Amino acid sequence: AHTVVAEGSPVAVGGGVDSISLCQPSMIKGVVTEKKLMKTYPAIWMPMIDTADIVAHRYGVSREDLDRYSVLSQQRTAAAQSAGLYDQEIVPMDTVMKVVDKETKEVSRVEVTVTHDDCNRPDTQYEALAGMTPIMRFKKDGSDLNVNATVTAGNASQLSDGAAAQVVMEEKLAQQKGIDALGIFKGFVVAGCEPDEMGIGPAVAVPRLLSRHGLTVDDIDLWELNEAFAVVALENQRRLGIDPEKMNVNGGSISIGHPFGMTGSRQVGHILLEGKR
Repeated sequence: AHTVVAEGSPVAVGGGVDSISLCQPSMIKGVVTEKKLMKTYPAIWMPMIDTADIVAHRYGVSREDLDRYSVLSQQRTAAAQSAGLYDQEIVPMDTVMKVVDKETKEVSRVEVTVTHDDCNRPDTQYEALAGMTPIMRFKKDGSDLNVNATVTAGNASQLSDGAAAQVVMEEKLAQQKGIDALGIFKGFVVAGCEPDEMGIGPAVAVPRLLSRHGLTVDDIDLWELNEAFAVVALENQRRLGIDPEKMNVNGGSISIGHPFGMTGSRQVGHILLEGKR
């Protein structure tokens, strides 16, 4: 959008791609730190899961709330997929899938056409999530690591692969070409928060953006707040006073996956299509 608004480009494509299944180990091992910043602000390099546990503990978001929200996310995505609400935004792609036989451990490769996200677990039950041990609760030797940990594999986003993109175009050019735009880019803001609670960033930035346009939270009919962790969506929803029925109405990263480099782009496309519906 900046390229079009500020630099005069008639058309631009913005998006992202991430293959978490392939890059996760090397990404963790390849982290580079800056000595001075590491000394003064070590939380800049804090793993995201630790920041999520901090937000939940610091602001009193209960484990039960996290798990119940995660069940709701699974249910919403299941309902949306069943109703075909994701079909319009997905381009089918041919690929090769590695299949491992659970009994023999034999590995085979099968040609498939990917037509939908397959991360959703529609049969997820609260009791099952409640029984999961928080990821950062214990050390490998079984001793305590973080007695306040609440993030589990069930109330956090899934590590997935994906890509998404949007075309941004100057309005007059779109009209000349007879293109029916999905939406209009109105603006954005940058705001900062402490790195050890990075998840509350939207609650810092959103009021600033709304005030610049003379709007309030109640003026907005649909919200997408990334479910990187359930606590991120919940704490921001509570701070901003968002109606839960208007937020992530078709599920989110907990139930559909979170390839880091593309989730924001996917959310933009999805909320524009949902707005039209």
